[in-house]
Amino acid sequence: MSTFYSRLPPLIYGTAWKKERTAELVEKAVLYGFRGIDTACQPKHYHEAGVGQALQRLKEREISRESLFIQTKFTPLSGQDLTSVPYDPSSSIAEQVGQSFQTSLKNLRVDYLDALLLHSPLSHHQQTMEAWHAMEKLHQQGVVHQIGLSNCYELKTFELIFDEALVKPSVLQNRFYAQTDYDKKLRRWCNEKNIRYQSFWTLTANPNILQSPLLCNLALGRRVTVEQLFFRFLTQQQIIPLIGTCSDKHMQEDLAIFGFTLTDDEISQINTLL
Repeated sequence: MSTFYSRLPPLIYGTAWKKERTAELVEKAVLYGFRGIDTACQPKHYHEAGVGQALQRLKEREISRESLFIQTKFTPLSGQDLTSVPYDPSSSIAEQVGQSFQTSLKNLRVDYLDALLLHSPLSHHQQTMEAWHAMEKLHQQGVVHQIGLSNCYELKTFELIFDEALVKPSVLQNRFYAQTDYDKKLRRWCNEKNIRYQSFWTLTANPNILQSPLLCNLALGRRVTVEQLFFRFLTQQQIIPLIGTCSDKHMQEDLAIFGFTLTDDEISQINTLL
């Protein structure tokens, strides 16, 4: 297991859809205790430069870049708003990856990334691998410490990428919901390959779990919120949740989940809800 792999924090603050509040919220999240930040070079949904503003303010507060895990994404053209593409859409895919990476460094005001993810597989496997090999080169240059993939829900697709990759993926970040059976097969495979699984849309997509009598009773017994209980369950299942709350109270509650540990029996009970 690599040094960089072990640095991945157990919770990551997600910055999608924060717009003009991004800098304020990222700064606040880090001051409360978050050490992982997720963003993307995708102006359609992320204000990456706002993360950079927060990092600069945090530096002035003597919170160093090295103490934080900064993760961003290369978003293929299909996921971009064509009026605000952060690279030359007429360039090759490999060149787009390089241009997006340089844009991210400028936006974030950093000289390296802890992780760079491919935001989603491309239409054809050959295109996906062209993007992947461009990311590998950045890793080999030492300016990206880990590379990974997001929004990949087919095990065969991920296995094919893994098999052909020279630098193996360290991270898979997916929506965590019932429609994909909570990625059970993918998560088992990731655990076998030492790939860290990150979940997003974790609360929004699962109101049935959060409102279940089982979770409510367990939370009541432990005097925590159902959200805290669910996040703690996930972390004990080797899942790293992305947390995108804008609430000071929820930021603090989410960071407090490591103050208790669920028993094997409690974990087994909660697993029946998935």
